[in-house]
Amino acid sequence: MTRFTRWAALTAAAALLTAGCSAGGPSKDDSGKDDGASGDSALDWKRCEATEDGPAPGDAWRCATLKVPLDWSKPDGGTIGLALIRAEATGDDRIGSLLFNFGGPGGSGVSTLPAYADMAADLRERYDLVSWDPRGTGASGGVRCRDDKAIEAAESAVDWTPDTPAEERVFLEDAADFGKGCQKAAGKLMAHVSTTDTARDMDRIRQALGDDRMHYFGISYGTELGGVYAHLFPDKVGRMTLDAVVDPTADAIGHAKNQTRGFQTALDNYLRSTGRDPEEGSREIADLLDRIDAEPLPTSSSGRELTQSLAIIGIVLPLYSEASWPALTSALEAAEDGDGTALLALADGYNERDASGGYGTTTHAQRVISCLDDKQRPTVEETRKLLPEFEKLSPVFGPFLGWDTAGWCHDWPVPGQFETPEVSAPGAEPILVVGNTGDPATPYEGARRMADELGEGVGVMLTWKGEGHGAYGSGSDCVDSTVNAYLLDGTVPQDGKVCS
Repeated sequence: MTRFTRWAALTAAAALLTAGCSAGGPSKDDSGKDDGASGDSALDWKRCEATEDGPAPGDAWRCATLKVPLDWSKPDGGTIGLALIRAEATGDDRIGSLLFNFGGPGGSGVSTLPAYADMAADLRERYDLVSWDPRGTGASGGVRCRDDKAIEAAESAVDWTPDTPAEERVFLEDAADFGKGCQKAAGKLMAHVSTTDTARDMDRIRQALGDDRMHYFGISYGTELGGVYAHLFPDKVGRMTLDAVVDPTADAIGHAKNQTRGFQTALDNYLRSTGRDPEEGSREIADLLDRIDAEPLPTSSSGRELTQSLAIIGIVLPLYSEASWPALTSALEAAEDGDGTALLALADGYNERDASGGYGTTTHAQRVISCLDDKQRPTVEETRKLLPEFEKLSPVFGPFLGWDTAGWCHDWPVPGQFETPEVSAPGAEPILVVGNTGDPATPYEGARRMADELGEGVGVMLTWKGEGHGAYGSGSDCVDSTVNAYLLDGTVPQDGKVCS
């Protein structure tokens, strides 16, 4: 089971790297006052080490570990180490550090930033590029809730759109079992990986880097994190860009509906690009999924079959980028001919499954973080009532995302913290909010709502009429130059500017 909010694992081809470096610790309390320490005095930067997952990222990169309170309500208690990575600015006119979060939740900034650096080369002229593994992810206490064999077994045994009481029982038992595995793996950390916890970590990172202001680039879930940071520390906001924006006004059900609309819109646009009628094409794909549900397709992958659930994920992945649409065409044509190999390969790409059968843990951290955030816990009965609406929104994605509302945090060991995140930031400097009209995972409407929620004079809206998840670096010179002018020169565009 997975939610379609990730970014980093879908856009970066980098090997997974960890920060094999020693720790330093700041001495600021949680009152919002700096302790007077600046820059590297709180961090011991060393060359990033290679791991069994991949090589070191290169000579330009340095890694460090920053200790922060495990429980921010007890700042003098136990700590957790956050893995950081940095490449110093290449030019002489340095502004400071630019902190990146690539989404998820659950994505590793340490592994993603080196792969993203070429796209951010202009920004690196005046900024140190910095990212980190948020608590509960990667090398910052990363949570693994289930081993590889159990993950593969669940992929074949669990129907994520159950049609019978027996399938519903297996669906819910698997959800509860996953939560127990997370609790066993995370221990005390399980209750301290919320977005609010990580936003407070961000301000400690800012201080350790020696920056008076938080210059930040948040993508996908990273936009929600940026909004929460701005609410908690409005006087510390510097130049902040939010791209592929999560709707801060949507609760768990609202978010699922938004994504259902978003992926159906992307599918419609894809189908139009192939000369097909979107409604007819969607129905044909839904019929294909029904046939796969009844009889999974064979593949050439070591006896594995393509289930309906894996087929849906395989369809989702190429919708994140218009450049991947031809791969979707080939995979769907093969599936219609009875071969599920190509769709399975796409699903494996989303699920971070390698050739040896090992799985990444982004979805584990994603679930641990989002279930601590989300107070809403729809029951199976409530979900059944919602299903007709989801199916009307999308015959392809509606059933999957509708059932997800019941299974994602079912019988979760810790309660959720809020219905929707608070992102109002009165008094903050202008924050650039970038929305893409063809974004499948974080539909465009969420960007306008984020700008409004940040507050008058704070949220500044930039629209790109494009396709894919995210706008910056996606082929629009207008978007890239506007964002660069803002981050590099402090030039705030007119609210409502449109790039076509």
